[in-house]
Amino acid sequence: MIRRLTLLSFFFCLSFLTQAQQQVTNNPERIKWFQDLGFGMFIHWNVDVSLGAVISHSLAGASDEYVDRYIKELPSFFNPKKFDPDEWATMARLAGMKYVVFTTKHHSGFCMFDTKSTPFNVMNTPFKRDVTKEIIDAFRKQGIAIGIYFSPEDFLFFHQNNIPLGRLQHEKQFPMNNPKLMDYDKQQVKELLTNYGKIDIMFFDGPGDGLREYAWSINPDLVITRDAMNTPEQNIPDKASPRPWEACYTMGTDWQYKPTNDPHKSGTEIINMLIEIRAKGGNFLLNVGPKPNGEIQIEQESLLREIALWNFANREAIYTVKPLPVIRDKNIWFTQSNDDKYIYAFVTRNTPGEWKYGERRDFLLSMIEGNAKTKVSVLGYKSELVEYVNNFDASVKVSPTPIGLAVSAVNGQRFYTNRQWPNTVVLKIENAKFKMPVEAKTSKSGIDGAK
Repeated sequence: MIRRLTLLSFFFCLSFLTQAQQQVTNNPERIKWFQDLGFGMFIHWNVDVSLGAVISHSLAGASDEYVDRYIKELPSFFNPKKFDPDEWATMARLAGMKYVVFTTKHHSGFCMFDTKSTPFNVMNTPFKRDVTKEIIDAFRKQGIAIGIYFSPEDFLFFHQNNIPLGRLQHEKQFPMNNPKLMDYDKQQVKELLTNYGKIDIMFFDGPGDGLREYAWSINPDLVITRDAMNTPEQNIPDKASPRPWEACYTMGTDWQYKPTNDPHKSGTEIINMLIEIRAKGGNFLLNVGPKPNGEIQIEQESLLREIALWNFANREAIYTVKPLPVIRDKNIWFTQSNDDKYIYAFVTRNTPGEWKYGERRDFLLSMIEGNAKTKVSVLGYKSELVEYVNNFDASVKVSPTPIGLAVSAVNGQRFYTNRQWPNTVVLKIENAKFKMPVEAKTSKSGIDGAK
């Protein structure tokens, strides 16, 4: 009896210690790593791509007939004969994206990976290939960190278990309140975290209580973004937010491929969003929605290539940087390198005419304190000449003053034939420091006539 009590006491203590040591937050070192990645590619692709519908959500509140057709018929249409994940990964790398997040299972419950948990998966389509594996292999080959999107809510599971099809509206839609759903999700999470090599990032789009701890028990280095940090969709906080955080944006109006009525942002808008997000200390997760045949639609490929051109010249200002106490001065945004050696000033423009190609422009950076050793350069441009113009002084001129750093620079790198490149020019500032603006305290006389 005493031996039995001793053993029970031992196992109770062991269980208590295990629970006490359970990981409940992201590893701080991995968070630093994640923040330095800066820019990632989100990929939304699901079995309903053939319809061009909002991904998964057409099931919410749908009739039983619609749900049955969705489950039984749509897999037979999934056959992306032009699927080339190497092309996706190459495009992402060229655009400067350091990580990818792919929708392995969206809310519909359709699994874009080879799973033993349900027949409602990509292996039971005419394509019969594990697209998740091929995407992971392709992006990993390009040196891009691997992230997976996973929905704890599962409309197929809800349908099979007489739970209303919707999100966050019924207690049984939460895995913590539904042991059967929790076990089902855990089986899929385990497959994803053990069958594809080491996964770097996980995006739980839904209630992750119990699942995030389970994921960390499999991989303590896993960075969980949504469900463990702020991940605003389609908006940027008004001011710098406590790090870490990640802004998630579409290029058009929808996440999955939308064949009609989908105006896209301009490349300049997206580049300026990247600048603002990084200046505010966040990561930027920019979405693409591949077509049913597996190609990235031409509008989105074109935008990625415009971003790639800008990033090719200016990328050092985007990665391994941190926000300054004051993030902008009118149309100029700032970041600072993690080692404090460099300050980057992003001169944004609404039109190419605001700082024309070949034109000199003067700036007074009131929040930058320079000295005799301060040096300023234009990222991507040597500031020695303007093409076809003789005897032109294109050098950068710098003058520290009591009211800030005076800089005179030429916008002289030719990116377009017509010289109408509309995007931000970046100044790199060395041997200078940031100074907080001083607000003078004023008072107003109360004498008659002063009002």
